[in-house]
Amino acid sequence: MKKILSIAFALGFMLCAVHLAQGQSRILKGVVTAATDGLPMPGVTILEKSSQTGTTTNVDGEYSLSVSPNSVLVFSFIGFASQEITVGNRSELNVLLEEDASELSEVVVTALGITKDKETLGYSVTEVGGESLSAARENNIANSLAGRVAGLVVKGTNSGPGGTSKITLRGLPSISGTGSPLYVINGIPMDNTQRGSAGQWGGADSGDGIGNLSPDDIETMTVLKGQAASALYGSRASNGVILITTKKGAKGGDWSLNYTMNYIADNAVDFTDFQQEYGQGTGGIKPVTAADAQSTGRLAWGPRLDGSSVIGYDGNQYPYSPTNDRYIDFYRTGSNFTNTVSVSKGLGADGSFRMSVSNLDSRSIVPNSGMDRLSINLNVDQNITDKLSVTAMVNYIDQKSTNVPNLSDGPKNPNNFLLLAPNISQSIFAPGYNTDTGAEAVFSDDIFVTNPYFIVNQGINDVGRKRTISAISTKYSFTKDIFAMIRLGNDASTDDFFSIDPYGLAYTANLQGNLNARGQSQITELNIDGILGGKFDLTDKINLDLLAGANMRNNKFESVGVGGNRFVIPYLYSPFNVENFSRSYGFNEREVQSAYYSVGIGYNNILTLTTTGRYDVYSTLPTDNNSIFSPSVAAAFVFSELMNSSLLDFGKFRASYAVTSGEPFDAYQSTFYYNSANSYNGVPAGSSPTSLPNLNLKPFTTSEVELGFDLSFLKNRLTFDVAYYQKETHNEIMRAGYSITSGFNSAVVATGSTSNKGIEVLVSGTPVQTVNFMWKTSFNLSNVKNEILSTDPNNNPVNLGQNRATLGNAVTAYVVGEAGPQIRAYDYAYNTDGSIKVSEAGLPVRGELINMGTVLPTLYGGWNNEFNYKGIMFSFLIDYNYGNKVLSATEFYSTFRGLNQVTLEGRESGVINGGVTAPAERYYQALAQNITSTSVVDGDFIKLRQLTLGYSFPSKWFGNTPIMKGLSVSLVGRNIGFLMRKAKNIDPEASFGSNINYTGIEGQNLPSTRSFGFNLNFKLN
Repeated sequence: MKKILSIAFALGFMLCAVHLAQGQSRILKGVVTAATDGLPMPGVTILEKSSQTGTTTNVDGEYSLSVSPNSVLVFSFIGFASQEITVGNRSELNVLLEEDASELSEVVVTALGITKDKETLGYSVTEVGGESLSAARENNIANSLAGRVAGLVVKGTNSGPGGTSKITLRGLPSISGTGSPLYVINGIPMDNTQRGSAGQWGGADSGDGIGNLSPDDIETMTVLKGQAASALYGSRASNGVILITTKKGAKGGDWSLNYTMNYIADNAVDFTDFQQEYGQGTGGIKPVTAADAQSTGRLAWGPRLDGSSVIGYDGNQYPYSPTNDRYIDFYRTGSNFTNTVSVSKGLGADGSFRMSVSNLDSRSIVPNSGMDRLSINLNVDQNITDKLSVTAMVNYIDQKSTNVPNLSDGPKNPNNFLLLAPNISQSIFAPGYNTDTGAEAVFSDDIFVTNPYFIVNQGINDVGRKRTISAISTKYSFTKDIFAMIRLGNDASTDDFFSIDPYGLAYTANLQGNLNARGQSQITELNIDGILGGKFDLTDKINLDLLAGANMRNNKFESVGVGGNRFVIPYLYSPFNVENFSRSYGFNEREVQSAYYSVGIGYNNILTLTTTGRYDVYSTLPTDNNSIFSPSVAAAFVFSELMNSSLLDFGKFRASYAVTSGEPFDAYQSTFYYNSANSYNGVPAGSSPTSLPNLNLKPFTTSEVELGFDLSFLKNRLTFDVAYYQKETHNEIMRAGYSITSGFNSAVVATGSTSNKGIEVLVSGTPVQTVNFMWKTSFNLSNVKNEILSTDPNNNPVNLGQNRATLGNAVTAYVVGEAGPQIRAYDYAYNTDGSIKVSEAGLPVRGELINMGTVLPTLYGGWNNEFNYKGIMFSFLIDYNYGNKVLSATEFYSTFRGLNQVTLEGRESGVINGGVTAPAERYYQALAQNITSTSVVDGDFIKLRQLTLGYSFPSKWFGNTPIMKGLSVSLVGRNIGFLMRKAKNIDPEASFGSNINYTGIEGQNLPSTRSFGFNLNFKLN
């Protein structure tokens, strides 16, 4: 019903907008010339501002374009100042473009949503246009930033539609932090809480906050990487800030109606290169009974595949030869079908509105799993008087994820067919259960390794979200340069969840299943800002920029749920149908009260010095230590103003120093609290905590020094943005392990510290620009060195995550003196002559626990290219990643189970080490279990991330049509393939965890996908 309503709403929009369209289109002609020499200018871009349709001038500087009386045209060319002109009743419009030596003087959005001239900034800012994010779209728009911004690493979670996007800026953010930057939409911070994640014991990734937004509503995303850039946002800015600006209507513009349809097909990709020579069995023997077949279905230690027959888990006979029906065939072709309708209009010359409706219907590659998302976005901007203006935004999201897949090793994971012996077809295990009894058809020796067909056909793990992000801002301008602003933003979401262990699931008691959880949770974040600002010309060369403000942020979480064990009546998944009933309740509330200022002084457009300060008071800390002042200072020196160079158009040196602060997520960590406990002989009892509180907790800090250059050459056709930074965290709040003999097994301490040093380079250029052809290219590179400076009071390694394959024998951890998180695994034991030590049975002997390398890349970036030839557009994006390691469960299991290519050596004759021969099966299983360093692989790769090929039909084609104004079509591809990867059996980007603890840990996540599709965009009168 929801889909029908959204489609009907969209059609209604189209009909209404067409009906309300004003004015008949006509053809406007003219010539564009350069003011410097009066010569005609070929290749000038002319765009109609509201619809973004347009054309370019020919070799004689001439153009023609279909317009209406209210059309506003934007004339632009690299190295020249853009002009906006309202057409009116003219049929001919000639334009003179003035040369603009500094394209860097463009206005960009900075902290608090304040716009500033880019040339005055003392820090690096990178802006990504919405068209780049929506061309070959990801369901989570944050994933579309991969490879586009220097210093930024994006890792999606292999969990299907609605999965979390993990972003880190400038290395390891902090020991205690999640690593996620702060997202700010139209000046209002938005909640990006992760709704559950998978660990080594299972679980599901239910998505994050940024993944709720529709790409079609995004105008730009601006990345503030440095602390000076984000310092005014306080506690959550230590991980960086990403500013999101949504699309708005054009003041003075006519009605504009856009309809966009996008279809993307997702195909699961098999990266395994398993051996196909030996089949199911152990000790070189095939199974001889159905029970043997079940217990060896994931063991390939049988004899050589010879085309004979072998008994299966169900007692039937199957060919003992390589199967063409592999684990990847379990998955279907996923699809993402998006329809978006937007309508906008200027409300006279003083206002505008834009409203859009977008519907995403996403089918996962996992059968019976998917996501639906309805988004409605409204932006209104109105000048009430010549001094008072109001802007408002409402973004409503209704999202439903069905049967979200469980990840990690074992229970309810739909990827459990990954390790089948090469002679076993996955399809023989369908439908996954006994159709008479409902009992799961167990296909392996482990009942916790769920039959994938059973869980996709019988499972329920549904997550819904209704979310409203709203903001209203009033601005009063006392003069042209002095203003006061009050801004209020609210982000409120209500989630519902329903998760069961289905009736018949093998590992549940008496196969009766369980009600894991059914209930609701609410997250609200309220932000109120009051800002007073102004610009003053002290002399004809010195100007002053002042801003002061205050903020109150309140964040509240509340959850209530019910559960129970063992359903009484089969398939009635109600809390009233369980033998043992349970209930849960959670609550968390935090508040931060802040005041801040910014003072900037500029001299003659050459030197700008800006200082900021923010004072925060945190509710989660004891009153004696709950406040902190965070300062920053930044300088921008435009040295090109002092030079007379025909080569250098613009040159700026920038330098900054800043401190940001942070708070613990949980309150009540500084005081001793008692809890109620079970009664004893009818007498109520209590319990004391086992974690020692800390009376001296205080906010931790992050300090950073940044130096950089902005350079522009050849009339801004070649630009450089170079930055060096050094960042440290201090007094990070974390948990430390204690001996239970002290009465506590852990404590909250504030002793963590990390260091990041790095260099970032962004090179952009337009190598070719003619009347018919344009090539734009950009290349970014980041190199970062991270080090853990301190952990707990004794500087012990702090373990983070692991997978069940190498449980306890290989982990990620923070290790003092090493880059973090660091993979730690057991190496070989070595003899005094350097040879590998083996036991008397010829099996490898475990050596020391060693540091294998960081899970975060040390060298990474991307290369983006855009070509345009007579309306034909082609682009591609390549990104790369070097220097990190991956702890791979697939590598472990494929070796242990005889699937890895390395296990072919010695199959017939045995493996010889130290003059001792060991059976291949025993040797490789001992190798995987004892020498866990063999499960650590290189994460280096170069990837063709995105391809687009499109065509924009000339606007003159639609000059005489009453409805159509423009049409563009494009073919798109995403995550197309690796140009280089060192990991043999996995996608090095693959991950089941969605937080820093499980970064760099692979195992039993869903397969990666390769996506292809098309976009259609209709612009209507």
